[in-house]
Amino acid sequence: MTPMIKKSIWFSWLLFVPVGLWVTYQVYPPPSNLPVWEVFAFLLLMVVVAAMPMVVNNTPIFLIQWVSLAVFLTYGIFVEMVLMQISVLILLMRLRVQKSDIYRFPLNSLMFFIVSLGSGLIFYALGGTHGAHLADDPYTYILGTVYGISNYGVNTLFLILLQAVVLKLKGPYFGKDFIWETVTTLITFPVGFILYELYQSEMGLYSLLFVGIPFASLSIILSLYYSSGKVNHFLQSAAEIGHQLAERLKSDDVLDLFVQKVIEMLPVDYAYILDVVDDKELKLIHKVEFGEMMEPVADPLGKGKGISGLVWEEKKPVLFHSKKQWKHINSGYIPAGAESILGVPIVRNNQVIGVLVLAANKKRAFEKSQLMIIDILCSHFAIAVENARHHEKTKEYSERCALTGLYNYRYFENMLTAEFEKLQFGHRDLLSLILLDIDHFKSVNDTYGHQSGNEILIELAERLRKRIGSMGTVARYGGEEFVILLPDMMKGDALKLAEQIRLMIANEPFTLLQSMDEEGKQLLVNITASIGVATAPQDADDSLALIRHADRALYVGAKRSGRNRVAEYVK
Repeated sequence: MTPMIKKSIWFSWLLFVPVGLWVTYQVYPPPSNLPVWEVFAFLLLMVVVAAMPMVVNNTPIFLIQWVSLAVFLTYGIFVEMVLMQISVLILLMRLRVQKSDIYRFPLNSLMFFIVSLGSGLIFYALGGTHGAHLADDPYTYILGTVYGISNYGVNTLFLILLQAVVLKLKGPYFGKDFIWETVTTLITFPVGFILYELYQSEMGLYSLLFVGIPFASLSIILSLYYSSGKVNHFLQSAAEIGHQLAERLKSDDVLDLFVQKVIEMLPVDYAYILDVVDDKELKLIHKVEFGEMMEPVADPLGKGKGISGLVWEEKKPVLFHSKKQWKHINSGYIPAGAESILGVPIVRNNQVIGVLVLAANKKRAFEKSQLMIIDILCSHFAIAVENARHHEKTKEYSERCALTGLYNYRYFENMLTAEFEKLQFGHRDLLSLILLDIDHFKSVNDTYGHQSGNEILIELAERLRKRIGSMGTVARYGGEEFVILLPDMMKGDALKLAEQIRLMIANEPFTLLQSMDEEGKQLLVNITASIGVATAPQDADDSLALIRHADRALYVGAKRSGRNRVAEYVK
């Protein structure tokens, strides 16, 4: 809400409420013999009811209409207005409205003033009077019903206009909060008539006890019922999220989905996930602020340091409702505007493997029931991450060469087939392939040993990986052969790259870590490689032909021509 609108709300309140109360007092004054203590008893009952609201869809609902009806029929519009204004003040204090939302005090005061004024004027316009027995004047009962309907109608209309015009909120305007308020209104207004009639009889103030205490209990029961329904909804959501997490096979996907669902469930402004590294420190690995993914940059935290370190050390979740409760242990990466904080350990096999920290700029943004739900979700998350990591490791073992860490022949063959399909469907224009074979590699093994030969393969794989980077894919084709797949690279460029690779191998000796020369220094070995290049679609119509033609260029054009050279396939 803009500052201009907030100022307008304050101005409207100053313009209408104080003046309106004075005018109402003049036009519809309270009874001359007003019993102050009895009015105070009604006020006390209204305050108790106002202090026990239900918050549905962030809308507070308090079952006060029945008391206000009895007050109106007994003492008239002015007393009802004053008591309702005090009750609204108590309600907002109970909700702990923040300084940034202080405008809600004049806004709600203005709203209930208009509701009281509008419904009261309708009652008086139809000839209604306060203080009459319903049994003696049934018309008053009818007018009381009209008063209740108009009270509810004006209240609903004001809320819709507020959401649509002032707050600029899009529908639906008739959500769960509307249903709850409608149902509770239907329940409460008949009780208001009963309270009024009993108070008018010989029971007097005792009627407030006989009606007020049971109904106050009903308010508590309804509030607990709604809270339990909300917890059940969270539990169902947690179970559904757990199933969705279990379906993800990549740990990054599990992480993204988990944070996304948590933000959807709770009023979260900041979300952080920290990973326990070697049981020594916490490292920030995921950072989301106001729904936007941020770079997870923060100094590592030790056990017991900061909020997340405290959660790690104690293996227990924490819940802070305001900055006053946690500012003395601020870890540094939580923004200054944060108030509410929820921290939960991510535990697997009784060991903390990470920490989830959620924060909001609003005070008391999180509830204890939500802490329990997030704790359950963290258990699902820990299992899903572990399963995804196991799957990734298994997949990597099946796709990678155990010695060099490059992709193996099986992975390369599948990738080549997929890339050739893209070529055939027009998603690729060209597909170049470089096939490389180390010259006289058997003599290297015979001279220096197979361990030294493996060292050469490992170093060559690393050189190729760095040289190719994101241009293409490097794989170990088998033995001392390597293959490089280069999507959308012209044959001339592929030949230039192959020549650069040949020179890189021939001109830079390879270090044998396990072998020493006569002076005790590590041995340096010079090797060369023969390379064949082929490009589709000009050299091949299918993936197998592309490999076969690159292999032919390698052995016919390079090996037979003296080795240590690059050759292209020629039809």
